[in-house]
Amino acid sequence: MKKTYGIEVDCANCANKMEAAAGKTDGVKSCTVNFMMQRMTVEFQDGADKSSVMQEVRKNCKKVESDCEIFI
Repeated sequence: MKKTYGIEVDCANCANKMEAAAGKTDGVKSCTVNFMMQRMTVEFQDGADKSSVMQEVRKNCKKVESDCEIFI
């Protein structure tokens, strides 16, 4: 299942860091970040709890870009 979230990030490089961090999170099959649209699309692995996975995605993204925001 894919779901799109609004994000707030200041630059394209930071968006790339967020995309990489989110993509490495357990429960995430794939992730793409569109800097211009300020959107993150996450495809979850089968059976993954979207809410808990997104909490981990948020934590992982904050580690690489502390001032980013994901609107869950």
